Amino acid sequence: MSGRSTTRTAPRGGQAGSRTGQRLSGLAVALGMVLFLGGFAWGAVVYRPYTVPTTSMAPTIGAGERVLAQRIDSGDVRRGDVVVFKDETWANVPILKRVVAVGGDTVSCCRDGRLEVNGEEIDEPYLSEATATGFNGFPEVTVPKGRLFLLGDERSGSVDSTARLADAAHGTVARGAVEARVDAVVWPMDGMLTAATGFEELGPLSSPGPLRTITAMVVAGAVLVLGGAAYGPLAQWAGASRARTKAGPAGAR
Repeated sequence: MSGRSTTRTAPRGGQAGSRTGQRLSGLAVALGMVLFLGGFAWGAVVYRPYTVPTTSMAPTIGAGERVLAQRIDSGDVRRGDVVVFKDETWANVPILKRVVAVGGDTVSCCRDGRLEVNGEEIDEPYLSEATATGFNGFPEVTVPKGRLFLLGDERSGSVDSTARLADAAHGTVARGAVEARVDAVVWPMDGMLTAATGFEELGPLSSPGPLRTITAMVVAGAVLVLGGAAYGPLAQWAGASRARTKAGPAGAR
């Protein structure tokens, strides 16, 4: 009897628990990959990156900063949007400016130091104090149908619609020239652009794009992948630690 060896069998519940943990970790990795790759794919379809070469949109966007702009239909452009457009009469490269008036609007500057659209004075907190007080302004312009009047936020140094008032289109750009609407500055990480609420009295503003949702998907996916992948090593470490704990008292007898 004393020579017989006894083989201990691990409780079935422990084995089942291990198998359950492995299944859950595998599920977490799979779901994480779907979210992570799906977020990047969605972002690539919806957004385009641009580098801003000048200070014409300062202080909202500085020279050399990287932005993400949502691809939009030209009919979705609203007052206050910062848009990317391409017009060969301006330059043969994408240009960023702010839409301050759309077809049918009248626009002028400056009464009481403020831009005026359709008789409404527009509050523009995104302008620097020097721009808000030092811009000389321009006479009233009626924007032709299907066109946009565009200004830079650094208005004293921006080559925008005010530089082309003598043109037949009064410095405006066709809606169809718009490629995208800027949602956020991503380098440096300044985040989402502030809504131009000063234009709310004239009509609805654009809603932000899905950038926050896409970012949440990518982050959640990364967390799930890393957490699921870490399960195996952590489970092995925990099992080895328990084994050493049990073996300790026996070896001390």
